[in-house]
Amino acid sequence: MCVVYANASGVPLKMLLIVDTDILIDAGRSVQEAIDFLQQNEQRTTLAASAITQMELLIGARNKRELRVIEKFVARFVVMKVNEVVSDTAVDLLRQYRLSHGLAIADAVIAATAIVADEPFVTKNRRDYQFIPELKLQSYP
Repeated sequence: MCVVYANASGVPLKMLLIVDTDILIDAGRSVQEAIDFLQQNEQRTTLAASAITQMELLIGARNKRELRVIEKFVARFVVMKVNEVVSDTAVDLLRQYRLSHGLAIADAVIAATAIVADEPFVTKNRRDYQFIPELKLQSYP
């Protein structure tokens, strides 16, 4: 199910690229490779992140100032909410891959978000996801 997202005026957005938490953490830590990657991809896609990624970033805040910085950063992305279909898909992924590959709960929900949206997903940690054939895993520099 490919979903067309629109801005507040109803104008369709470019193709989504769902970005994993690890890349966003690197960008927040001023890792140039991550910053360049996000800037280059903002030109041709609409960047998105799972609500789980948003939560993972928020728990990294040590004070209210950092929380505001994180919230401003996350506002650059379409945040993909967790719904019943995403939850069911994540549970199925855990049934399939938890024991054989050590799939974590957060990674299952993030992967399920990309699978349900039928959008590409990019991560530095390919080994955490490469065994999921339904996932449109993109390469990261």
